Parts: sequence; C-alpha cells; structure tokens
Amino acid sequence: MPDQSETPIENSEAAEVELVEPEGPVDEAREALLGRFVEALGDAVVDSHIVVDKDLWIRVSADAWHEAGEVARNQLQARYFGFLSAIDWMPSPFGRSMDSEVDRLLEVAAAAAEEPDAAQSSTESEPDQGFEHGFAGGETRFQVFARVAHIGEQGSNWGVTLKVDVPDDTLALSTWTKVYAGADWHEREAHEMFGIDFTGHPALRNMYLPTGFEGHPLRKDFPLLARHVKPWPGIVDVEQMPTSDSDAAEETGPEGTGPEEIGPAEGADA
Repeated sequence: MPDQSETPIENSEAAEVELVEPEGPVDEAREALLGRFVEALGDAVVDSHIVVDKDLWIRVSADAWHEAGEVARNQLQARYFGFLSAIDWMPSPFGRSMDSEVDRLLEVAAAAAEEPDAAQSSTESEPDQGFEHGFAGGETRFQVFARVAHIGEQGSNWGVTLKVDVPDDTLALSTWTKVYAGADWHEREAHEMFGIDFTGHPALRNMYLPTGFEGHPLRKDFPLLARHVKPWPGIVDVEQMPTSDSDAAEETGPEGTGPEEIGPAEGADA
C-alpha cells in the first residue's frame, strides 16, 4: 500500500487551503475607552478612529455635543481640558497662489451671481469636489473638535479628541462652558474666526478683532486682500533702472534742447 503522505494530490480543489488573514494590531485600552463612550452615548457616536498606541478620535452628533463633554468629564473623569477649536473643510477658492487653477472658482462664482445658467453650464463637466474631513470623517463644511484627557496614576493616563459636525443651516452648537470652564475663550475665538455660535455661552464677544469688523478671517472663503496685492512669499514691483534713452532725454531736455537752452516758464519774469 503506497504511502499516502508521498502521493501527489491531483485534484487542485482538494489542495486548496483556507487562508486566514492575520489580524492587525489592536489597541485594547483605546478600544475599551471607545466602548465606554458608545455605552454612554449610544447612537450619538457617529464614527471613530484609533491609531494604535497613539490616539483616539470620536465623532458625535451635534445634538449630543454637550452630553459628550459631560460623559467625558463626569463619567470617565477626563477633567483636563486641552483646547477647543474649529476647522473649515471647504477647499480654498483662492488657491495656494495667484496662478492656481482653483482661482477659476472665483470667476464661476461671479458668473453665477450675474448669469446662473451660464455658471451652471461651465461647471457641469467638472467632477464634484467633496470635503475631506480627516480622522472619524464628517458630513458638513465646519467641524468643532476638542481635546480632553484623564490624568491619574502612572499608566492610567489617556486622552481623546472629540469632534462634531456643525449643522450647515444653523452653525450653532451647545456651549461647553458649563462642563469645562476653560472652553470659554476657545469658543469665543471659534465664534469670532469661523462664525459658529455656541448656545448658552455667557458672552460671545470678539477677542482679537474690532467690534465693527465684518467677516470671519479663518473661513476659507474670506478674501485675504494682502495675497491679491502681494501674494506670499511676496511679489513686489521692482523699479527699472533708467535706460540710455531716458538718460539722454533728461540730459538734453524736451525737444532735444540742452539744459542751457531751456528758458524761463511762460509768464515768468525774465
């Protein structure tokens, strides 16, 4: 009887072996932390992202933004408030330089104001440019994100970045000042620079700009006039050196006369 172990397998199907993809690295601590947020907030946790051994991002729904702060501080003991800020994910209509192809969007916008039909036809052939929202995704132009952390005994410290889509129709979120007092000035800055309202904030006053200033400078569509006058890193007008012709004109005076031939101005005393 032949040795079965040395007999070649003629049927290729019998030789197929199920391959099991090796699992990637797992960050158990951050997976557990994410699970605690999901347990507390439920469906309000819209998306998340973990970079193993580095960080955790959690995106929550707008109506649960205040609650997310309460869960982080009061339930999970993340009492350290790092910062709160906002971001405008819209691609800049001005481009990165005066020669950028994106500058054409300004022409399209101007055409849309005068002739909507013409502007529409000029953009039909161009692909739709969606926003890129970074870790944990997003669905709106503006997002607010905050960094909080738990600082305890060695080995028990952790941090999380919470982010939220700002509704396009209201541009408003609930304030965090009643949860983290340190969010006060951060929300004022986001309001001033992006035009985002924080409902319940005690005083959304400008911090940097004069009271009558119009617009929000950190929005991508805010025109930086300095870039139009002198684009970064700086295009300056260089005065040309006088040419030989101009030198000759200055030496001979008008109509080819020499300086000694130029008499007094008309009407002047001789």
